[in-house]
Amino acid sequence: MTKQGTAQMSLDDDFDRPFEDVEPLQWGALRELCHANSEYFVSHQDENSIRIRAALMAILDHLVQLQPLYKEISRIAPMFDLDAETPGNGYRSFLVLIDKCIIHSRSVCHQIYCQKDSLFFRKSYYMREIEACSQLLASLCTCLEHLQTLYSWSEHLSDGKPSLFIGDSHNPHEILSKVDSINQYCFYGRCLGFQFYDNLKPILKTIMVCMATFSEAFYSNGTLLARCANSVKYMLDPEIRARRIVDVSQRADISFCQAFWFLNEADLTRRLPAITAPSLAINQIISIPPEELTLPTLSGSTVSIPIPNSHIGKKPIHVRLFSSKRRLGMVGSGGVGGELHGLSNELIIHCHGGGFVAQTSLSHETYLRSWAINLGIPILSIDYSLAPEAPFPRALEEVLYAYAWALNHASTLLGSTAQKILFAGDSAGANLNLGVTLKCLQLNIRKPDGIFMAYTPVLVDFVLSPSRLLCLTDPLLPMGFLLRCLKAYAADCFKSESESFAEVSESDLIALALSPNGDETNDAHKLASLPSDSTLNSVTLTEVDGTEHLQEEARSQEYVNKFFGLYRNCGTNASTHIGNGTISTENNISKNDKSWSFFGWSLSGRHKESKELDIENAKSSMEEFIFTVPRDPYLSPYLAADHLLAQLPPVKMLTLELDPCLDDSVMFARKLRSLGVLITLDILPGLPHGFLNLTPVSKEASEGSDLCVKRLQELLTL
Repeated sequence: MTKQGTAQMSLDDDFDRPFEDVEPLQWGALRELCHANSEYFVSHQDENSIRIRAALMAILDHLVQLQPLYKEISRIAPMFDLDAETPGNGYRSFLVLIDKCIIHSRSVCHQIYCQKDSLFFRKSYYMREIEACSQLLASLCTCLEHLQTLYSWSEHLSDGKPSLFIGDSHNPHEILSKVDSINQYCFYGRCLGFQFYDNLKPILKTIMVCMATFSEAFYSNGTLLARCANSVKYMLDPEIRARRIVDVSQRADISFCQAFWFLNEADLTRRLPAITAPSLAINQIISIPPEELTLPTLSGSTVSIPIPNSHIGKKPIHVRLFSSKRRLGMVGSGGVGGELHGLSNELIIHCHGGGFVAQTSLSHETYLRSWAINLGIPILSIDYSLAPEAPFPRALEEVLYAYAWALNHASTLLGSTAQKILFAGDSAGANLNLGVTLKCLQLNIRKPDGIFMAYTPVLVDFVLSPSRLLCLTDPLLPMGFLLRCLKAYAADCFKSESESFAEVSESDLIALALSPNGDETNDAHKLASLPSDSTLNSVTLTEVDGTEHLQEEARSQEYVNKFFGLYRNCGTNASTHIGNGTISTENNISKNDKSWSFFGWSLSGRHKESKELDIENAKSSMEEFIFTVPRDPYLSPYLAADHLLAQLPPVKMLTLELDPCLDDSVMFARKLRSLGVLITLDILPGLPHGFLNLTPVSKEASEGSDLCVKRLQELLTL
């Protein structure tokens, strides 16, 4: 967090840590308002008044209970910071949640105080509002008690500071088994988004309404009429919406997570960047068939780069090239008018986030367009295969292979001399970039010249830290979703890789690259196929903004269209996006079966098997998440040997004050700094995990994206 941002937060919130003898002004203001409102309603005996007063008294009790907990966490939190200039860790994050909750509760109490005598005072409305505040404060108080337990389990590291990660001597289930005691509904109802910037609150509410409504289309519980009625209630009733979101986050399977996260690649949203963002000269999809690649090593020999083969066999890898300028030797430049620029000396290799299970470069196009324009250099974004069909290490293999391909073809196809190469990524994508960098060190090939990583998990394991408990409060990354992504990507990698895959001939590979949807040969669905060292196939697709028609990205769009059919046709048989492979279909339903259903009612007379969300009989969420994750440094870069981490290039890290992955970034930054790696860490307030995808609708998110560009520019000048 910048000093300016810290000062601004302190000024706005009137919180002055540490909490010693004088309580913060906002605490005192809330206490006075609670007493004043309670005295007013003591003479009112209607049910709403009685409940308002009970909630006010509960808030006062919670403040008394919170005070010693807040003091204790305030005392220990600075021990875990990277340094005095970069305050931030999961302990501090929960103090921020308390601060924001008190501000929100004070605002509600102030509204009650000012309007209680008005003829238009909606007593039932404010009764629910103040009860929600009381429940929120109670839940956060329970969270602070759990933080005390985590602190008692912390161990000191070689840098002299205690670890934010809980060691193997303590079982995370000891804490997670108590999660059910926390009322999670209060985080998704009337107080939704209380911890984030004000302009993000209506956006988050819209997303949560969409999630709840989409779950009604995805799952076929109940009758058509009941599900339609529920969808309307989610917009109008915060309590009903909260119950549905918690049920979905705890019980929905990974296919729901994939389907919902892929909605931002639907027809309407995928056209948003072309409307809101500046146009690019080149926005080109490239398909790289799996052929043998060799690279020179740093010792002067050559090494063969393994062709990705795990789990789903050899398949083309899709990448997307972004460039604001038409450049010499850049694929797609032949179909674009305007000035032809020389080769760029730099190249950015980008990997998108999505929990290893969802999204593509198309999902992240909004901010990548802005980056390409502001930086003025080519960006190559890799669409790696997704779990659970392609768990670890498939995506890592593909990113390494695509990086090697880019090194071999930078000047002939990507418009760059690649004198300087940066890795950039967010969340899961940044994790993959770190893994590939470690692979470069292992293979003794050229490593990137710098790494930019945003809100990155570096310890992909069932390990607790204070910030990871923020998933209990996070609307975009709830605990159930996080654990399902972990299980799909890391736990399922134990599946046998000895499955036999049919050998694919060279001609079949070319045909597959040209027609990624099987028999579909429509030109609008073809990709530019660029083999590693053989002749360029002259079938091009150039998405040139403002000059050529917009093409569909075959795989992701087919996937999303089928799920958007859940709204239009409300079908419930979901297909699953695999990324660089195929489209698989739930329950082995034939792809040739054109039958669709209307909330589970077949339109063709054939009733398909539909999914239901088992809320009543579902086993405990903790029982479901008992699984083993391999301790592999390519999966969890934090576990890599010190002598390898010490060889990393300069690293610029950006994370968020309220991000479940905050502690990952802090711990990794501490480790790299102790090993002599040049690192910087930015911690931004008020933004959620994945904020880069919100840049078109949030000024603060856009400013965060601008900071990313600044850090990339700094890496380019090193």
